[in-house]
Amino acid sequence: MYITLYRKYRPSSFQEVAGEQEIVRALKNALKNNQLSQAYLFTGPRGVGKTTIARLIAKSVNCLEPKEDGEACGVCENCTSFQEGSFLDLVEIDAASNRGIDEIRLLKEKINYQPSQGKKKVYIIDEVHMLTKEAFNALLKTLEEPPAHVIFILATTEPDKILPTIISRCQRYDFKTLSLQDMGNQLQYILSRENLEMEEEVKELIYEASGGSMRDAISVLERLIVSSSEKKISLEESEKILGMTPIQKMEQFLHCLLQEEKKTILRELDELWFQSVDMEAFLKDFAKFIKNQIKKEKLEVEKGLFIIKNIYEVLNIFRLEEDKRLVAYVLVEKLQKRESTAVPVEKKKVFLETAKTETSISLAEIQSRWEEIIDKAREEKISMGVYLSTATLHSLEDNVLTLCYEESNLFSKEQMEEKQYSSILLKVLEEEWKQKFKLRVLTVANEGKRENHVTKKILNYFGGEIIS
Repeated sequence: MYITLYRKYRPSSFQEVAGEQEIVRALKNALKNNQLSQAYLFTGPRGVGKTTIARLIAKSVNCLEPKEDGEACGVCENCTSFQEGSFLDLVEIDAASNRGIDEIRLLKEKINYQPSQGKKKVYIIDEVHMLTKEAFNALLKTLEEPPAHVIFILATTEPDKILPTIISRCQRYDFKTLSLQDMGNQLQYILSRENLEMEEEVKELIYEASGGSMRDAISVLERLIVSSSEKKISLEESEKILGMTPIQKMEQFLHCLLQEEKKTILRELDELWFQSVDMEAFLKDFAKFIKNQIKKEKLEVEKGLFIIKNIYEVLNIFRLEEDKRLVAYVLVEKLQKRESTAVPVEKKKVFLETAKTETSISLAEIQSRWEEIIDKAREEKISMGVYLSTATLHSLEDNVLTLCYEESNLFSKEQMEEKQYSSILLKVLEEEWKQKFKLRVLTVANEGKRENHVTKKILNYFGGEIIS
């Protein structure tokens, strides 16, 4: 039967724990000197070893022949039973599904019974912050005067949600995410046991993908092992398996951004889009890449932080937009405007009054060259590519071109009502056909203009305004 890597390599002793050496040392000393508290609170992100260390405490305190340093022997009857998962005096409770007062009352009744097999009965309550207020109050009374044979270990990812009176009755240990070095060492240990190799850069990739969680890192490693076609896991193959943007691509994107190579940036973004790359995920990966470049001193701190700040600001503003290319386009435009001074836009109507022309142009003519028109408009402003590509050419009467937008693209529609954007399109049309045009912008469902709180945020962000 196949055993997942996480279960297979879960630490069976304190010595095997990756990271958190100060916490491990303190707990081993307490075990060695028989000074264990009756209530502990373990806090920290998921997957960093809270429940693993809680189980090791339960194992060590119930070992029949503990070592001098407080570690469990690993071979006695209780240790063997513990490793097989049949130890009766370890009770694990998931507070997410047992969060009510009735469950805690039942627990209070059971704790008075003496241990069936070991020296102590250990209760591990995971995600304890999920308990109701009534359940917390019931638990509080139990923690105030627990039976001598009982140890409580509470684990949570959100300590702020736990009553201060509960916290005050526990010894608290705050767990942190692993360092790259600690995680890399643990991954290397697993690889050596599995007779596999890995390029050093892949460890960094796994670290970023896992967010410093050892449990998540092992899951990512297992995915790479199962999907990899070779005994040595390469960076290139790992990026494909995990769906992450290649490092080389991000290096190139950063170079173009710093050199303000607008056309190259545009091609890179379009290439990613046509490869069905999640643009939001790409930008988040790019932010992590920038962070690493700062750490490695390959990028000035000020520039790097400016890019990261703008990535997350624009992602937040555009969270309701369906076309995520818009995020990348506006971000690039914003970053390249860093040193420039904004020019105020005159508050005028979208319709530009022009003289009538004698030569008539058909809608079909414009439709046949629409992609070319979009490309030329995009050369003036990158974001024009999105604003125009999400539009439908509705009609052309007396040189008044009508664009229609679906309700999901209201932002693009409202931007095209602005003179600073509509004038770019009208200029391109005039250059192509040597005639003056007017522009009308509608939505498919409602021809009236709507106010959009997201639009207002974006226009405030860029210093613009909605034209009435």
